[in-house]
Amino acid sequence: MSETHTEPGPQARAAVAEALIRARSVTRILPGIVPVTLVHDIDLTIGAREFVGITGTSGSGKSSLLYLLGLLDLPTSGEVLIGGRATAHMDEAERARIRLSMLGFVFQFHFLLPEFSSLDNVTLPMKALGTLSEDAMRQRAAALLASLGLAEHALKRPDQLSGGQRQRVAVARALANDPPVILADEPTGSLDSKSSEQVFLILRDLVDKGGKTVVAVTHDLGLAERMDRRVRLDDGGIVAN
Repeated sequence: MSETHTEPGPQARAAVAEALIRARSVTRILPGIVPVTLVHDIDLTIGAREFVGITGTSGSGKSSLLYLLGLLDLPTSGEVLIGGRATAHMDEAERARIRLSMLGFVFQFHFLLPEFSSLDNVTLPMKALGTLSEDAMRQRAAALLASLGLAEHALKRPDQLSGGQRQRVAVARALANDPPVILADEPTGSLDSKSSEQVFLILRDLVDKGGKTVVAVTHDLGLAERMDRRVRLDDGGIVAN
């Protein structure tokens, strides 16, 4: 069963033909006296230039699934492939390299380092990847901030920015290493309606104009209906895709 927004962009054209992320029979169980199953038996393919919304009620496993797709958590069973590469037997250094080069992350609470400027926050993933000079990193960070309407805020710290501005800095940081996939966990959840719409349109443009794949967890069904595909979870399993 497919659920698409009413006016799909050009990226909706057979995106799954080029799978960027694939989950195969993925289950994650938290051990304990009473084990807790977060997600179970997930099969999911995310293709190039898709804008995918992950929806479901609170506790349905949305964020757990996103963290597994982003290699932030490891499945108890099953496997996640990124760009066709199996990750189950990678060590943490290899997974970190995949995260830095292939995946960008945007969270509900921006997690910017408060003592750093916007510019310095955006350079952090580039420093971790280690492929650019200091000058090149700062030039790229400045360009990303400018592209998101934040040129004049590049040297400000997070506490000097509005909530919407902080989230746009977080988007710039996610784009720092030019990853093909952006994973967003409730990226508009802490914003007012105006800022929420701005961030949504930025994500929409990343797909339509930037050629990115965006996978976003959201509780806002209005926003989810404007994405290309909805993956709906219930009790840790996919019930609509």
